[in-house]
Amino acid sequence: MSAHTHVEGALPHEPEKATLEGRNKVLGFWLFLGGETVLFGTLFAAFLALRHQVLDGPSPQQLFDLGLVALATGILLTSSLTSVFATQALHQHNVKGLINWLIVTVILGLGFLGLEIYEFWHYMHLGHGFTTSAFSSSFYTLVGFHGAHVLFGICWITLIIIQLKKQGLTVVTAPKAYVAGLYWHFIDVVWVFIFTVVYLMGKVG
Repeated sequence: MSAHTHVEGALPHEPEKATLEGRNKVLGFWLFLGGETVLFGTLFAAFLALRHQVLDGPSPQQLFDLGLVALATGILLTSSLTSVFATQALHQHNVKGLINWLIVTVILGLGFLGLEIYEFWHYMHLGHGFTTSAFSSSFYTLVGFHGAHVLFGICWITLIIIQLKKQGLTVVTAPKAYVAGLYWHFIDVVWVFIFTVVYLMGKVG
């Protein structure tokens, strides 16, 4: 019997739910995401209330470059797809595939973050600072808070990749990889709302 067959036999189809601790981690993380949803909902509400208060600063129509934001959106949505492939590899007990797809997800996440940093830098040069207006403050708080979540996700998945390389796929590492995938999907969904509410509605007026 090969080592690969042995591993497949040792792990159930969904190793992230194989132990009570693993199931509790997944359940607890869903509750955490519920709290995060409320938090982002509050930031969205604040942004919607303040988005027309631009004072002497530039308006959303003058600021936003939908081409750049669409590119960033495409990169992040692609990373969500690679995260799905990582979860599929997890359920197939394909450690190499899991690690590789997680690495691609991290690279795409870094690409998104790089575009967002460039976007913020560009806006600053256009006179759109954090304290320029109520609109700018609410914009940077909402979009920046999401960017911080992306950065956290990149660091978290990187640590999981290192752990998978050292320990392989076990009933301990599997829930961590699975939960990180849930987190990544969550920040992708939040970005779709940001793209719609902040950028598209901002361009329309």
